[in-house]
Amino acid sequence: MHDTVIVLAAFAAGAINSIAGGGTLLSFPALVWIGVNPVMANATNCFALWPGSMAAMIGFRRDLGRIHRWLLLLIIPAVLGGAVGAVMMLHTSTTTFTHLVPFLIMGATLLPAVQEVITRRLGLVARAHARPTAGWVIFVFMFQFLVGIYGGYFGGGIGILILAALGFIGLTDMHEMNGLKNLLAIGINGVAALYFALSGAVLWRDGLMMAAAAIIGGYLGAGIAHRFGRTFVRRAVVVIGLGIGIALFLKR
Repeated sequence: MHDTVIVLAAFAAGAINSIAGGGTLLSFPALVWIGVNPVMANATNCFALWPGSMAAMIGFRRDLGRIHRWLLLLIIPAVLGGAVGAVMMLHTSTTTFTHLVPFLIMGATLLPAVQEVITRRLGLVARAHARPTAGWVIFVFMFQFLVGIYGGYFGGGIGILILAALGFIGLTDMHEMNGLKNLLAIGINGVAALYFALSGAVLWRDGLMMAAAAIIGGYLGAGIAHRFGRTFVRRAVVVIGLGIGIALFLKR
């Protein structure tokens, strides 16, 4: 039952991440529900879902070649923030993190819920900052650093936050934005996963099984997207996330 639950959850998470984002809202709670320590569950989940970002970035590699070179420098605050967030997470006591989990899940659930509104707003912001000033660029770099901290600490919904940062800086092409988003997610999750692994916080057997399932789910996600559509999947993630958050809150 343990293996079945985490494999199915990781498969679904990989598919959801490839379609609309928010897969962490399934895979992380699944580990917690089967009795894994929440801190180790978060570390293992980060390690397991990281390959999915790598696969997604490869799919957008041509779009990355069209963006301005200096935008690739956003990987610096992303990695630094991810490292800070990962250290903070492993220095949070299990008791404290357990109490934070329902709030983290509920907060991450709100991001897919308001994604459409954010996307529309970003269109206006991007047009207003098609040629961003130096001060605005610094603000975006700082914003990306904060997103990195959040991603290293928990990570649910970071893709939406990264897209917000790219919209602030004037990007409008969704393919280019998704390519850069996946690159930045690799930086954030990669440094966090490495730190978690070196610190002994990753359950290797569970993590490797989940990683394989997430890769397969991500690969098959495109077909699911065509069948059901991004809007349906995003709404399903919101409903599931809210249900899990409330259940975990009542379970405390």
